[in-house]
Amino acid sequence: MNLTIENILLVGSLLLFISTIAGKTSYKYGVPVLILFLAIGMLAGTDGIGGIYFDNPKIAQFIGIISLNFILFSGGLDTSWPAVKPILREGIVLSTLGVLLTALSLGSFVWFLTDFTIYESMLLGSIVSSTDAAAVFSILRSKNIALKTNLRPTLELESGSNDPMAYVLTLAFLTLVMNQDAGIASIIPLFLQQMIFGAIAGFVFGKLSKNIINRLKLGFEGLYPVLVIALMFITFSVTDFIGGNGFLAIYICAVFLGNQDLIHKKTILKMYDGLAWLMQIVLFLTLGLLVFPSQVFPFIGTGLIISLFLIFIARPVSVLLSLAFFKMKFKRRLYISWVGLRGAVPIVFATYPLLAGIDKAHVIFNIVFFISVTSVLIQGTTLSVVAKWLNVALPDDEEKRISETDKLILNIPKSAMQEYKILPHFAAVGQQIVDLGFPKNTIIALIKRDGEYHMPNGGTTIEANDTLIVLSEAQEGLDNVNDWMNKQIQPQISS
Repeated sequence: MNLTIENILLVGSLLLFISTIAGKTSYKYGVPVLILFLAIGMLAGTDGIGGIYFDNPKIAQFIGIISLNFILFSGGLDTSWPAVKPILREGIVLSTLGVLLTALSLGSFVWFLTDFTIYESMLLGSIVSSTDAAAVFSILRSKNIALKTNLRPTLELESGSNDPMAYVLTLAFLTLVMNQDAGIASIIPLFLQQMIFGAIAGFVFGKLSKNIINRLKLGFEGLYPVLVIALMFITFSVTDFIGGNGFLAIYICAVFLGNQDLIHKKTILKMYDGLAWLMQIVLFLTLGLLVFPSQVFPFIGTGLIISLFLIFIARPVSVLLSLAFFKMKFKRRLYISWVGLRGAVPIVFATYPLLAGIDKAHVIFNIVFFISVTSVLIQGTTLSVVAKWLNVALPDDEEKRISETDKLILNIPKSAMQEYKILPHFAAVGQQIVDLGFPKNTIIALIKRDGEYHMPNGGTTIEANDTLIVLSEAQEGLDNVNDWMNKQIQPQISS
């Protein structure tokens, strides 16, 4: 089926609907949602039951870049600087030296195994050298995997910051494939320019964005997320225009903003969380449509060997060497090695050789696709099991959830907090939060019930003897809550 203007919205919305519903139940059977999204795209494609013909790497690459902007920016906003600071050096080494070692070791193996030239082999190694932010963020946060010490921030920092290194290596070795006479030394200036300009631009745009967000009076709360989206794309495009790495810039910018007091910060964070999920779905659906399974099958044998080498040798060796000078238990290093998930990012990077028109572009794309699928299936489905096996998981998941809640509260730009006891005769008992008519500019951050803390949403029902932990931007908001509390006893008095 060919997509037309008349049916593209219908087809797109149906695919989104199916992906959303399927994603809700996928973890019941231990299947990562990202693989499910990819499978739905493949089923809807030319070789699937949908019969949608899509063979445009340029559009897929454009969608991929847009999606990665949102995914990396959202991951940066959710990164807590106090949690990341103690492991900053480890994260930086993993996202630079670790990626380089993975690319070189895997590239050398591909050169030995196949008829690829050395530069073509290194290109393939570079494309799959970074862990995928979308896969790591999605699986770690969806499964609420509670890890000891600083393992989780280390993994999230690495996955959020190592794509720029893989991107630079991909462009560098693609240049060498297209210009066989050029030497390795010729790509060093490109690497330094991309990384240095990207880092500087990220910090500069982060500070500028904070001032713009807090000083620009828009009048409508809903406009602030739109403003942040504009600032995100400006950061990426300007950095790319001056020769820096746009992916690195937006991640650094987002980490900076996520740890500052911003107007309507909670609204911005919630909006980006939803958009990141949307972009993950759209990205994997698009890549699923782009893939022709019949073209992948001939490379299953080669792809499986390369994938297993990456998972069990290249990734562990690169992690162990990168962390050799840091004090860290061996089991924790092994777990970091295992969380080397490849997902959509390598597939997006694999579109660059396709657009460049090099000889083995389709072979590289199909092998990279198979590596990504096997990585998420093998590693993504076993993260919890391996964490328990290596004894790096917290014994009490509730403790971790409370600490995550504390982190969330600290990130909310509110300056006043108070607890309110809901007595059995209050009118709020039995009502959902969305129906309470709760004062504006205040939020019910937590509910203490039977000695345990729960994070509520609009559908949470208030029960007798609940204690509401309320946050407000100013004391005036709490005064309004006090007035609201006084009204709760009026039905009892009138009766």
